[in-house]
Amino acid sequence: MRRSKAFIPTTKEAPSDAVLASHIFLSRAGFISQVASGLYSYMPLAKKVIRKIENVIHEEMANVGAQEVELSFVAPSDLWIESGRIDKFGKELLRFYDRKEKLFVLGPTHEEMMVDLVRNRITSYKNLPLNLYQIKTKFRDEVRPRFGLMRGREFIMKDGYSFHASVEDLDREFNALEDAYKRIIKRLGLDFRVVEADSGAIGGTGSKELMVLADSGEDTIAVCDKCEYGANIEVFMDMEELGEDFDASSVSDIKELKGDDNCPHCDGKLSLTKGIEVGHIFKLGTTYSKALKAEFLDEEGKSKPFIMGTYGMGVSRLVAAVIEQHHDENGCIWTKETAPYTINIMISNVKDEAQNTLGEELYLKLLGENIEVMIDDRKDRFGFKMKDAELIGFPFTVIIGKELENGIVQIFNRATREKISVPSGEIYKKIMELI
Repeated sequence: MRRSKAFIPTTKEAPSDAVLASHIFLSRAGFISQVASGLYSYMPLAKKVIRKIENVIHEEMANVGAQEVELSFVAPSDLWIESGRIDKFGKELLRFYDRKEKLFVLGPTHEEMMVDLVRNRITSYKNLPLNLYQIKTKFRDEVRPRFGLMRGREFIMKDGYSFHASVEDLDREFNALEDAYKRIIKRLGLDFRVVEADSGAIGGTGSKELMVLADSGEDTIAVCDKCEYGANIEVFMDMEELGEDFDASSVSDIKELKGDDNCPHCDGKLSLTKGIEVGHIFKLGTTYSKALKAEFLDEEGKSKPFIMGTYGMGVSRLVAAVIEQHHDENGCIWTKETAPYTINIMISNVKDEAQNTLGEELYLKLLGENIEVMIDDRKDRFGFKMKDAELIGFPFTVIIGKELENGIVQIFNRATREKISVPSGEIYKKIMELI
C-alpha cells in the first residue's frame, strides 16, 4: 500500500474521554472512529488487525474440529422468553418491535439462537459431539460504555457452542477448547493467565476466563508464582462477607485482607495483578437444552437434553488488549501476528531520485513475496513521517535517507527503538532475516 493513497487519518488530538492507551492511540493513529457512545467504526488499519486475529481463531478452531456458522444478528424475543432470560438480562438486551408489532432483540450472545439451530436437526447420539461457532457483531446496551473498544456497546465476538451426549465428552471438549484458546492468545503475542471465574448471566459451571495481564485491566486476579493457577478475585474471595466499602478492584485493599496466601494447587505464593478479560469458557450442561426442549436419542433410544459447553472470545477487545500490553509514550507497538503492516518503507526525500528508486525496488520485491508492506511516499517532512510511523506501530521501518549517498540505509525496530545501519545492497536480505 502506498501511504499517499492510504486512508489513515492520524491526528495529534485524542478523544476528550480517552483514558486508556488503546483508546488514545487507536483513535489518534487512524484505526477507529467514534460514532456515538460505545459505538465505533473500524478504518482500514483496524480491519486488517481484526482480520488477522480472526484468521488465527479460524485456524485453531479448525484444528479442534469446530465448524463456522453465522447466525442472525436479530433474534425473535420468543427464544429469549422460552429460555427465561429475557428479564434476567435486563436493560442490556436491546428490544424493538417490527412493523407487524412483533418483538425482537439484538443479540448480545447467541445461546438461544444456536440451540434453535441444532434442535430438531441433530436427533441422535450418532451425530454428536458437535461444535459450532461464529465471529459476529454483538450489542449490549451498557449503562456506562467506556474505554474505547474495551467496553463498547457494539463489539465483535467469537462465540462457540458444543453439544454432547455425556458429561465426560463435554469435559474432553472443554479441555480441548481451553488449549485452543491458549494457543490463540500465545500466537497473538500476549502475556495471559487462565483464571477460575463466575459464569454470570449466561449460567453453567466450570467457568474460566482468559486474562491478558495489563495494569489498565478492570479485573483483579490472583496468580501463582509456581504453577498456572489463577482466579478472578470474586472467586478467590467470598465477596458477600466483605463490607460495603470494600473495593474489589483495589489491590491494596485485597492484600490487607488476604496477605500472602498459599496457592490452593501447590506450595507457591499468590500475588495480585490486573487483567483484561478476552475469553470466557464454561460448561452450560443442560441449562438451555432443557429450557428450549432440545433433545436427542441416546444409545438406548431414550430422549435426553443436549449437554453443552460455550466458548467466547472478544475479537475487538483483543485489538485493544494488544495495545494495552504493547505501547509506549509514542504510540502502538503491534505484535508479529497482529501488525497491520510488517514493513514500512520511508523515503526521506521523495524528490531524491536514488531514494525513490531504491524504495520502489524494495517495495515491489517485498510485495512479490507477499510481505505486508507500506511505502511512505508522501512529500511531508521526515520528522512528521517518523512520528506517524511510531504512532501507528509498524514493527520495522526502513529509512532511506541521506546516508544512501554512502550506500547505507537504516532499519528502525519499533519494539526496541533500535536503529541498525545496513548496506543498501543487503537491505532485502536483512529484512527477510528480521521477519
